[in-house]
Amino acid sequence: MTNVAPIKTARLILRQWKPEDVPQFVAMNEDPEVMKYFPGGLSPQQSEGWAENCRQMLERQGWGLWAVEVQSTGEFIGFVGLHAPTIDLPFNPCVEIGWRLKSSAWGKGFATEAARACIDYGFSVMGLTEIVSFTSVVNTPSSAVMERLAMTRDPATFEHPSVPPGHVLREHCVYRISASDWLLTKP
Repeated sequence: MTNVAPIKTARLILRQWKPEDVPQFVAMNEDPEVMKYFPGGLSPQQSEGWAENCRQMLERQGWGLWAVEVQSTGEFIGFVGLHAPTIDLPFNPCVEIGWRLKSSAWGKGFATEAARACIDYGFSVMGLTEIVSFTSVVNTPSSAVMERLAMTRDPATFEHPSVPPGHVLREHCVYRISASDWLLTKP
């Protein structure tokens, strides 16, 4: 069992998942706005399993998809973190930065703030040389976060293997940042 040290930012705590996060995570994944850029929603059982997988991953390796809490209120607002995808992607092996926040937390800079902390952790603690992020080409809100993180978009797109052929969300773009570029742009 690995001790999961929290990551603190100016306004947030990225931490291990707690049992009381799960009902909020289930509700978040039932919000059509939150799931707009996913091919389908998640059942309560799928969300519960997802949260448990995140908890176990953090416990096992000490990094992963951290639960995000607002410091001033203690409110759980979603997850942000690092993940090594196991699906067949044209740029594997890689470590990706990803996020999903409840809609009430949007527009406040939380995704960017938490993602910056995770990228810094990936480069300074884990010793990664590159971090990627990917999303559907129509997901302009997530692409905007990637650009605020000083990530660079690859010119080529790819078809996400987990999205059905012909689906509007199948075409994806990938963004990257290297450790050396991060040091140049790090706030």
